[in-house]
Amino acid sequence: MNPDPLKSTARTRRGFLQASFASLALCPLASRAFASEADGVVATAKAGLARAGGRIQHRDVVGVADFTKPSSIPRFHLIDLAAGKVETLLVAHGRGSDPEHTGWLQSFSNLSGSAATSQGDYVTGEYYVGEHGRSMRLHGLDSTNCNAEERGIVVHSAWYVGPSVVIEHGRLGRSEGCFAVSPSDLSKVLARLGPGRLLVATKL
Repeated sequence: MNPDPLKSTARTRRGFLQASFASLALCPLASRAFASEADGVVATAKAGLARAGGRIQHRDVVGVADFTKPSSIPRFHLIDLAAGKVETLLVAHGRGSDPEHTGWLQSFSNLSGSAATSQGDYVTGEYYVGEHGRSMRLHGLDSTNCNAEERGIVVHSAWYVGPSVVIEHGRLGRSEGCFAVSPSDLSKVLARLGPGRLLVATKL
């Protein structure tokens, strides 16, 4: 019996997208297909460490969220400077930064009630269990994100982040300004980017 062409096409599209996400898994910097992008991410991490100085206790791993890219593309880089490796994951931006839900971050804001993503350097804080389950607090180091604690900007997981959401909707859902990651990635993010490390939110 011949397969349903519509179902076959859907399976092919889903398989292609899933393979694309898988290809962005952990890999040595020297072997990354987009070496120039990796170099830029690493340079951003090192520049952030230089700016933060002694305010960052652990300097082995740095997180860089590159909001130049749409939410459908992995753009949250976990940079292991000691091992020379980068892993890139999906991350949502705030609804106030993308009011029309285009999937693209339009603007940053540090204002309370903005529900927007704030640009700048953060130091990761303590773990806690809250509304979204296991989470990690963030402390803003710049004038552009100094209200992070007051606004409750944290790292947490959300059902609206993940490859299946991109496959179905073409973009992720939006947070209230928090760095929302996939539930399947949360443990990894919390372990590698634990308290006392740098997280940079920017447009490269």
